Amino acid sequence: MNKKQKKHQQQQNKIFGFWLPRHKTIALIAGAVLAAALPPFYQFWAVLAAFSVALWLCMQSANGKHLAAIGYWFGFGYFACGFYWIGNALLIDVKATGFLYPLVLILNGAFFGLFTILPFWITKSGKNIAAKMCLFTAMWFFSAEWLRSFLFTGFPWNPVSSVLAIRPALLQTLAWWGTYGLSMVVILLAMLPALWLIKPTRKRLLWPVLSLSGFILLWEYGTFVLAHIDTSPSGEEIMVRLVQPSIPQNLKWNKKTAENNFQKYFDISTQKDNHHIDFVFWGETASPFDLTQDTLHREKLVRAVPKHGYLITGLLRFELDEKGYIPYNSLAVINRKTQVLNLYDKHHLVPFGEYIPLRQYLPEWVHPLTNTVAEFGRGKQFKTITLDGYPEFAPLICYEVIFSDDIVRKENKPKWMVVLTNDGWYGQSAGPYQHLVAAQMRAVEEGMTVVRSANSGISAIITPYGEVPVKLALGWKGFKDAAVNLDLAHGTIFGEYGNAVPLCMAFGLLLLAKIINKLQRYFRKHKK
Repeated sequence: MNKKQKKHQQQQNKIFGFWLPRHKTIALIAGAVLAAALPPFYQFWAVLAAFSVALWLCMQSANGKHLAAIGYWFGFGYFACGFYWIGNALLIDVKATGFLYPLVLILNGAFFGLFTILPFWITKSGKNIAAKMCLFTAMWFFSAEWLRSFLFTGFPWNPVSSVLAIRPALLQTLAWWGTYGLSMVVILLAMLPALWLIKPTRKRLLWPVLSLSGFILLWEYGTFVLAHIDTSPSGEEIMVRLVQPSIPQNLKWNKKTAENNFQKYFDISTQKDNHHIDFVFWGETASPFDLTQDTLHREKLVRAVPKHGYLITGLLRFELDEKGYIPYNSLAVINRKTQVLNLYDKHHLVPFGEYIPLRQYLPEWVHPLTNTVAEFGRGKQFKTITLDGYPEFAPLICYEVIFSDDIVRKENKPKWMVVLTNDGWYGQSAGPYQHLVAAQMRAVEEGMTVVRSANSGISAIITPYGEVPVKLALGWKGFKDAAVNLDLAHGTIFGEYGNAVPLCMAFGLLLLAKIINKLQRYFRKHKK
């Protein structure tokens, strides 16, 4: 190929004059399209389109470097669009930080895009399309979901399987293979139409049909499970009151409004007699006052605490050590005598929100910015709280609920989970809806009821089957009383074995890919 032909080829490889080569641009767009399938949009066609295109792209080259680049740009599009709502936290003070919003989108894509390099790169080892599908799916689990769940403290938000949360019936197999196992099933089914699109023949129409049949099978199984739940009241039914004041985030930490914010929680809690209530729930850091030390504000709570029950609230508390006062993001259980009976300190802290990773190694010029982020203390993981007369529960704060197989102890598991959160940072965006879906998925995986209380929503009661019979809408102000049947709790395969199940599935796919490759070589050899 001479220089003139090479230049012409390079021009052809670009589309719309865009600076990215053609395949990388297609990958970027396909990743962005995939984000449209996430909650609360649920554009299911986007899953089929994105992964069919991903498989087609993998078939275009056997060059590892080229495939890695395509994978990076696919992830860039997916995570930049899927995590767009993170930037809303900068809009709380638009004048001061609003200009950084585009930077957050770029940084999300640039960093998290690294996790989708391996699924594309590994397909170079596949000798045919079936092997490539197996390799891609297995490595998507290892890199894009499982590795992302713990590397650099982890951020496993928006797994592919969350696209099925549009209906609880589609989530029921989470009890078998968990979030990551279901993601692998979704990816394999979503890739099948590509087998026909790459070479559209009448015989290959079978593959899109199999894809549709697979999703229908998930639906039918889930429908069967939900239809056979015994919902009759039991002796372990409790009454709860969810309190949601929807305090704007720009006022939540304002010293001038702290007293008023605290009063709002109290006023909503006492609008109606609570003699029939077992638990009143306030959201994450509902109290800006350290109720373990602040006797005055704690005693003000008397009427907000059920006469024969408890108030469970989030609060900011402090402990003194040799370095000074250390803040803790905590959950407190308070009785009618306003005694703090139990405490849980958040274990899984939010990077860049509750601590700065590798703070001591950062250059001096960023210290003025990093010093604005407090270094929170870290609590004990897998704590279980026991109260007289009630089944014990697992306390979780905010995004701790997004970590599959990392939220409750395996032995003597509690029957329910309590999640306190504050999604007010992200306003009317996809973030709070996606956070709720994470709680639904944990409920099905573990077979446990989840009681979720959020400052601005979405507060909810979630059954062990992922159904949400009680919900306070995003931005809604008020309270809601509800009966919770804790007897619905049940054991699950995933609850017993955890992520060992999807790990086995992924290794099985890698083994299958190896067998397919060997068969391919065998048939080629004997054909000759």
